Amino acid sequence: MGQVIRSHNDVWIRAEEESAVGSLRRTAVALAEACGFDEQDTGRVAVAVSEAASNLVKHAVEGVMLIRPHPELAAAVEVVAMDRGPGMHDFSHALRDGYSTKGTLGIGLGGIARMASGYDVHSVPGRGTVVGMCFTARGAVLPPSRVSGVTRPIGEETVCGDAFAVVESGTSTTVMVCDGLGHGEAAALASREAVRVFLEHADRHPGFEPVSALERIHRDIARTRGGAVAVARIGAAGGPVSFAGLGNVSAWIAHPEGRQGMISVPGIAGHQGRTLRQYEYTLPEDAMVVLHSDGLSDRWDVAADPGLVARAPSVAAVTLLRDAGTRRDDACVVAVRPAA
Repeated sequence: MGQVIRSHNDVWIRAEEESAVGSLRRTAVALAEACGFDEQDTGRVAVAVSEAASNLVKHAVEGVMLIRPHPELAAAVEVVAMDRGPGMHDFSHALRDGYSTKGTLGIGLGGIARMASGYDVHSVPGRGTVVGMCFTARGAVLPPSRVSGVTRPIGEETVCGDAFAVVESGTSTTVMVCDGLGHGEAAALASREAVRVFLEHADRHPGFEPVSALERIHRDIARTRGGAVAVARIGAAGGPVSFAGLGNVSAWIAHPEGRQGMISVPGIAGHQGRTLRQYEYTLPEDAMVVLHSDGLSDRWDVAADPGLVARAPSVAAVTLLRDAGTRRDDACVVAVRPAA
């Protein structure tokens, strides 16, 4: 089995009051220290996060920040800042030192970009801005990211009933998303069990087909309340996508001209389902694969977010969560860029 990624219990911190700046900085510093960053690298994280948080507090609308271990790299920190502000017409100008436009994240973006080991931004006028930052220790090289996912619990819950896991092997990326039935700890238990079974199956059966993993999950999570499950294997750009789904996890091939849905069969993994099937699709050039639970509406529009499918997977996933997510359900979204 190749590299493994599994969902964290993502914690989104509001950045609406001045006191949030210090809290976010301390969270980032603690994580950097836990990752083995030295004093200089930890200081770089502290300054960048403080600047980004200050911009959210002073200039953004509904600003929030996610700080977590990097999902693909050991000893790395990932930070994503998201807002619903007026956005920027030309964020390349915002990377210039001293640039500012009232109501945007323009102040300090140039400095933040230089301090981060990896950096990306997506901004659309009238919709808002998402800034993604990655930090590595001791100048470690940050390879291009191929996959990222985020979760968010319903309302004020602290546990999300949705989860995902990823196995990367060579040019192949295989993603599993589970939307545990309902929400809260019982839903989370079902999703965690689906993650465990998926990773165990991948370890025992290298080169497995998505439908075989789905069948195993369907059989083995029967003692939980179950949920909707989807498994997708994404090859290289221009190559195949293999997909198998049971229930209402949505799966899309998104490209600059639009998107194509992938087919799931009705049912509840662990409890009821028709004969499971695997479908094959062709991945266009410059496309991205997106899987999400029904905590996101299916009505998101690629055309309304020009350039989104070219962004880093973390930025694309967070943008979709912001624009299509609902607070009335747990939410999970995973974005995958094919290998070159």
